Amino acid sequence: MSEDGLAGVYESQRMRQTAHVALTALEEESIEVTKISRGNRKQTAIATFPNRGPVVVQLCDEQTWLQTEATLLREIRRRTFVPVPPVLAAGTHNDIAYMLTAYVAGDDLHQRFTAVSDETRRDVVRWFGKALARLHEVFPFNSYGRLIHSDTGLTGGGRTWSDWVTEYGRQAINRLPEPFDPIRNELEELLGRIPVTEPPARLFPWDFRPGNALIVDDSITAVLDWEAPLAAPPALSVAKCEYLVADWYVSNPDPLRRAFESGYTAVRPYPSITPSHRAIAIADSAVDSNGEVTNPGYPPVGQEDAIQFHRAALTGLVRDS
Repeated sequence: MSEDGLAGVYESQRMRQTAHVALTALEEESIEVTKISRGNRKQTAIATFPNRGPVVVQLCDEQTWLQTEATLLREIRRRTFVPVPPVLAAGTHNDIAYMLTAYVAGDDLHQRFTAVSDETRRDVVRWFGKALARLHEVFPFNSYGRLIHSDTGLTGGGRTWSDWVTEYGRQAINRLPEPFDPIRNELEELLGRIPVTEPPARLFPWDFRPGNALIVDDSITAVLDWEAPLAAPPALSVAKCEYLVADWYVSNPDPLRRAFESGYTAVRPYPSITPSHRAIAIADSAVDSNGEVTNPGYPPVGQEDAIQFHRAALTGLVRDS
């Protein structure tokens, strides 16, 4: 598709030029490009073609983020069973990063999660546990923080354990809005009790949840949105994923927690998770990248109920610690 043909998709000329350059990496010219809403940091569109399947076009002003994501997707496909979209092309133009991936069909698991049978739901959560364990098994790093893309692959963010976890935890707590003020000091105290012994640094896919997964016939066909991955201790990513796949959707999360743990321990030992790990994970999950309180469940609960949901989870940690 010509650059002029993308005028109805991208407002910025730089974005149109980059999308045009990205699409020329494919042998066939697209016949339609449709912008979709997916994530807060990237511009995402679907390109269709006369003789090949659809392609997802992603553009991002933060060049390193999309370059890192493209590298990670390729490595996940090479090293694990976790299904991610194949990367067809990736690069930069006009100081904008682009990535083309194959379009993967499937229903949004976030919408299907509460509608499937209890057995299927447990199987799906067990799969998440097993998948996260496999990611931890094959992606070790020597430092903490946002992964760095280089010509040789991905490396840890170069941070020490104590510096990174203190900053990460404090940012998560500070982003909580005013209704969380009554427990803010107690959460800070929990943060101060985080184990000082340096744990292993492993891949932390911080948005590893049903809302980023596609499902067909009760099987996961793809996990999407791997932007800005981190290197962090397994306990932190396990605590966060537990919260997002178990507590998030059902009134009694215990069976799903057990299913998640059984999936994880089929691959590697379960990490020791402290209340401090859980407090950071829940606080981080409670507010999105735009500063808005996240809405659990499907259909999602309203704002007041969402605040109460997250606050109750954090209050329970404070009370029991």
